Amino acid sequence: MINWWRTSFGEEEIERVVNSIRNQNISQGKVTVEFERCLSEYLEVDHVVATSSGSTALALALMAVGVRPGDEVIVPNRTWIATAHAAHLLGAKVVLVDVEASRPILDVKKVESLLTERTRAIIPVHMNGRSVDMNSLQILAKRHNLAIIEDAAQAIGSKNSSGFLGTQSDVGCFSLSVAKTIATGQGGFAVTNNKDLALKLRALRTHGVENVTDPGKWGLPGFNFRFTDIQASMGIEQLKRLPKRIQVLNSIYEMYLDGLGRTTLRPIEVNLAGGEIPVYNEFLLNDREELINELRSAGIETRPFYPDLDKADYLGQNGRDFPNSRKYGVNGIYLPSGPTQNIADIKTVIQKICALRPI
Repeated sequence: MINWWRTSFGEEEIERVVNSIRNQNISQGKVTVEFERCLSEYLEVDHVVATSSGSTALALALMAVGVRPGDEVIVPNRTWIATAHAAHLLGAKVVLVDVEASRPILDVKKVESLLTERTRAIIPVHMNGRSVDMNSLQILAKRHNLAIIEDAAQAIGSKNSSGFLGTQSDVGCFSLSVAKTIATGQGGFAVTNNKDLALKLRALRTHGVENVTDPGKWGLPGFNFRFTDIQASMGIEQLKRLPKRIQVLNSIYEMYLDGLGRTTLRPIEVNLAGGEIPVYNEFLLNDREELINELRSAGIETRPFYPDLDKADYLGQNGRDFPNSRKYGVNGIYLPSGPTQNIADIKTVIQKICALRPI
């Protein structure tokens, strides 16, 4: 079987994890601090706060900027459900906005009409390394005194003309789950250039206190969203692999573009020249389910796009229309991807699709 996603962990990760265990660096400690420093240097950002997941990074970010029950948070209709859950589980109302016509990322032009006096934050999601129009969004947020929290779970290493995605807002949130460019199994982190927000994030991560051994007093309502030195040990070595992995991801994407140009599959654009990195290889086609089944029979695993968020009834969107989102939710497919996919397998996938879906 050619899996839809493939990544790897090497002897370097194993050795560093073993050393951490031997040195009793098990929970969140000095190895986590080292990993945070490495991420800070790579992303050129002042503060990094490792968390138990990318989802908890989003929740902590919303808490840190002051989102409370009854507030409204703008979220794009095309994203993994964690983006909405972070706000929903804090008691905020999720207000969905449609995506751009040609790319499944938040359409900034559609945001302002949805703002109310209760709107507190906007979460642009850099889906598959694609950059939301951050310049326009920053202008809008400043005009209405709104916080911006970037969901960069799928965008580590991706850039636009202003620098790394995830570093152009109040707080940026990243994921380190297994189907990401670098992974620690589970885990994530939040980044910010705001010292006060960084202090809040670190406190909220550990039940609202920074000094867990002698808290002195209970300052903020937080929870246990901590990272571990075991995960950090893996992360330090994974981060060293990131430049090479970016090259591989870009190469695979270009192979698919070249190889599938005369098939019925339509690529969803990623701007390589602008610094965007395609973590996944995403295409649209009208008979998605049929192709998924045909490829499975040939030993090739693919995945359909997850559904639009307005399909979650509990978010209460009341039948609103999201025409741009629909084509992605209904017709989108992930072809085999990942930083350690076998190139020969990618060629096999291309050959099989060319035989099954020629123009």
